[in-house]
Amino acid sequence: MARGSYAEYAVVAAAQLVKIPDGLDFRQAAAAMLQGMTAHYLTHSTFALKAGDTCLVHAAAGGAGLLLVQMAHRLGARVFGTVSTETKAQFAREAGAAEVILYKEQDFESEIKRLTGGRGVDIVYDSVGATTFVKSLNCLRPRGTLALFGQSSGPVPPFDPNILNAKGSLYLTRPGLPNYLLTREELLWRARDVLAWVAANELKIRVDRAYPLAAAAQAQRDLESRRTAGKLLLIP
Repeated sequence: MARGSYAEYAVVAAAQLVKIPDGLDFRQAAAAMLQGMTAHYLTHSTFALKAGDTCLVHAAAGGAGLLLVQMAHRLGARVFGTVSTETKAQFAREAGAAEVILYKEQDFESEIKRLTGGRGVDIVYDSVGATTFVKSLNCLRPRGTLALFGQSSGPVPPFDPNILNAKGSLYLTRPGLPNYLLTREELLWRARDVLAWVAANELKIRVDRAYPLAAAAQAQRDLESRRTAGKLLLIP
């Protein structure tokens, strides 16, 4: 959680550092850490998935989305994903998604209800926010959980918490990585798992493109365009 990555050098407290395993280079480690540990806490702690669980991952071909799909699949869950294009759908399928919904062509709420026989999923991992929030709640089974961990489409407007009761006594959480790295032991657990899986090729990191640090503004524009799939890297 050290800030200042748009730089050639950074001063970081030793307690925030982790060792990169042999066989893993700095680019792979940089691409894996933030979103890899995000996917780890979401699937292992926020809602600890187990075999037979069902989950919906929004933006399933994004940097965090692809890792979420892989980890959920690794844990034995049935994974549904939403993406914008058929190309991204293929990336999500390769990562382990059982069903992929093209949200520009299909209503994801209706598709989830159809695919689950009307039951809904156990957990929705939503990094999109404003445009998906209500329908994400509608995709949940009774006492299901919505983990709203991002807001790429904007923040969710204020709402009456009674809606959670009316839709099935739902759980809503707005988690963030800092609160899942409260101790060094927790940092090492998540980082070691993620980096070891990448080093063993059990977790695949898709780097969409890399930029020199001087092109950081272009990297930001490309990210905002939502035309990328996977991780973007800045190279000092």
